[in-house]
Parts: sequence; C-alpha cells; structure tokens
Amino acid sequence: MPIERLDREQIKAVLPHRDDMALLDEAALLEDGTAEGKYTVRGDEFFLRGHFPGNPVVPGVIQCEIIAQASCMLMKDAIPGATPYYAGINSVRFRRPVRPGDTITVHSELVRSKGALYVVKGEARVEDQVCASGEFMFMIAK
Repeated sequence: MPIERLDREQIKAVLPHRDDMALLDEAALLEDGTAEGKYTVRGDEFFLRGHFPGNPVVPGVIQCEIIAQASCMLMKDAIPGATPYYAGINSVRFRRPVRPGDTITVHSELVRSKGALYVVKGEARVEDQVCASGEFMFMIAK
C-alpha cells in the first residue's frame, strides 16, 4: 500500500533528471519501506533509434537507470539540494528483453546506508517476468 505516490511532475521535485533522461512516469513509497516506480516504453525514445533498427529493445543500461531513478525514492529526503550519483553496480542480470509498449515496474529496497552512501537491491519486471535485477550503490553529493 503506498504511503506516498508521485506523478511525473512531482518526481521532478526529487530527481534532477529532465527531458529524455526522466525515466519514471510514477513512483511510490510503500508502507513496508520499499519503493516502486513505473515507466511505459513509448517507442519514440532516443535509445531505441539505434538499438536496434527494426527490432527495438531497451538497452540494459537504460533498464538500470530506470531502477536507479525508482530507487532514489528511498532516499528522497536526502536528495533536496544534492545529486544522487551511481557509486557502483553489482550482480546485475538481464533476463527478458523490454520493448515498446511494455510497462516496466520496479521494486527496490534499501539494503544499507552509511552517511551519504546508500545500497539498494532493485528488480524490474514487465508483467510477471523479471527483466533486470541487481544491487545499486548511490552517493548523495551536495
């Protein structure tokens, strides 16, 4: 059950991403302390133009970015006036292609934090199939 749900405009108050790199349509903090994010692949995104012509597939690095943006909801209170940067990515796996028309749903949970460093476990799914998962580290820098 969401305790806070954000639409695309409200997400802009949390994340610095804009234009083509704003990759969440909605996000939520859930009662159990996890975060959820959703993004529907329209088909006109810049990263699909060359990946691959006639067979568009969302690149794995973009799937990781979608997971990262959703995961930032877990640290949203630390982000105002700061920027969340990747500090590392571990054990990432890709299991299913993501294509135009697919809605990616991300679930992430905070594994640990110390100071400005946050470690998050994240998983992206399309319908009931995992498309990407891994552990993501972030540094919140002022």
